[in-house]
This record gives sequence, structure tokens and C-alpha cells, in this order.
Amino acid sequence: MGLELLNIFILLLLVVTALAALRVRDLITAAAVFGVYSFLMCLLWAEMGAVDVAFTEATVGAGVSTVVLVATIFNLKRKSND
Repeated sequence: MGLELLNIFILLLLVVTALAALRVRDLITAAAVFGVYSFLMCLLWAEMGAVDVAFTEATVGAGVSTVVLVATIFNLKRKSND
């Protein structure tokens, strides 16, 4: 019963972070929330016993993708000051 509650809690956090990533207006915040989403997916994969998938999600999803997104956002040029 305890592991089922943990799964449900992680899934609820996944839904909240997915909706938050869609709703935020700031790109840096959206990239950070996406990193949190990937980390939660990593936890879910690890809890289900798929450690290799969890490790890949942690390195690629929460690590590399978030860094690439943030680096891309910092290299964007804005045409107006709005």
C-alpha cells in the first residue's frame, strides 16, 4: 500500500509540473519546471524497477536537456523590449 501511495503522489506531482510548465510565462522558469518534471519521471522509473531507464532519464532529461534549454534561452536575441 505504501508504494502505491508513493506512485500516486509522484503521478500527481507530474501532472502539476506538466501544467505548470505550460502555464508559466517566463522561459527560464519553464525550463526549470521541465527539469523537475524529468527528475520526477526518473523517480517514477526507478520506483518501478527500471533503473536503466531512470538513469537515462536523469542524465538526458533532467541534466543535458535542461542545460541545453537554459543555454538556448540565454542566447536568444529579443527584437523589442516588451
